[in-house]
Amino acid sequence: MSATPQSQSIDSADAPLVLVRRDGAITHITLNRPRAINALNSEMFARLAAAIASAQSDGTRAVLLDGAGDRGFCGGGDIKELSRGSAGTILAEEYRLDHAISVSEAPVVGVMDGIAMGGGIGLAGHAAVRVVTERSRLAMPEARIGIVPDVGGHLLLAGAPERLGELLAVSAGDMTAGDAIALGFADVFVPTERLPELRAALAAGEEPRSAAERLAEAAPASDLLRAREWWSPIAASVFGAQEPPAAEDPAGTALRLIRALEGSDASEAACLAATVRAMSPTSVAVTLAQLDRTRRLALDLAAVLTDDLRTLGRLTARPDFAEGVRAQVIDKDRSPHWKPARIEDLDAAELAAILDPAPRPEEEPLDLGLPVLLARDA
Repeated sequence: MSATPQSQSIDSADAPLVLVRRDGAITHITLNRPRAINALNSEMFARLAAAIASAQSDGTRAVLLDGAGDRGFCGGGDIKELSRGSAGTILAEEYRLDHAISVSEAPVVGVMDGIAMGGGIGLAGHAAVRVVTERSRLAMPEARIGIVPDVGGHLLLAGAPERLGELLAVSAGDMTAGDAIALGFADVFVPTERLPELRAALAAGEEPRSAAERLAEAAPASDLLRAREWWSPIAASVFGAQEPPAAEDPAGTALRLIRALEGSDASEAACLAATVRAMSPTSVAVTLAQLDRTRRLALDLAAVLTDDLRTLGRLTARPDFAEGVRAQVIDKDRSPHWKPARIEDLDAAELAAILDPAPRPEEEPLDLGLPVLLARDA
């Protein structure tokens, strides 16, 4: 959604889904599937991975990553493809790409102008410089379709202040530009009208962070930070040291959360409780456990992505995923029938099996091209 002419889509049936071109000192990569808000599919993962790999050795000083069209940077992964294909293979491709962006020797500047959800955050949220604009709306909405935040999202959510990551994850809530910077999902606020200047500065060889900070303005205030007034006491009671860690008791933690929300006098808590009730109960419990695990074990991105592949592989095989896709993407009746239907009915043994860090014989490891140390799982 960059305003530069070079970022405009080539909107035809045979147009490449990812545009890659050299512009001075940079490689400029644009997601080019605007009618689907640049939703990511396997073809796009392959093209993006090839472009990032090429940038490591062709003299590229930086990579500019943005999206075509009027609606946003990226609406996430292509859920229909994921639901009918080999989920494990597709997710592994995506996670390898996310990691490659994070370790790219040519620093990646991710411009999250407009909508950036799910897989879009996986691309830009781990970039060297993460840019948001006045049009940015970020979200990790996976609990709506029976899975959990992936693409390394738990690493970002776990770093948010005062357990606001938990609030976002279990509500599938969205963030403004100010929220994204306050919660650690973005670095700088650059007005959309200045994006052409940013591209030109990068193409001229200016150091990416310096260029972005020079063109940035003060970020708008974060409404989510103001939620701490009513959320922090609830979070302290649910996740306090006197309670079992969520990774050890995911069902109990989810139950404490919904009871605390429904027992609160704050009107915002009642609204959040209703929202959480609409999510997959299994998704709520698993994401609370994954956030706890990521935070307590201080997992890095490679370890979190490894967790994501194992956990998502197990969740996409459950009926909740197919039901969530039906309700949100296919029939769009927004009335999923979860199994179990209520947080009160969660099965502790099933949750333990989903969260077990030991890989199953049929589960392929995530090959990131470097050793991933998971000794802390022991």
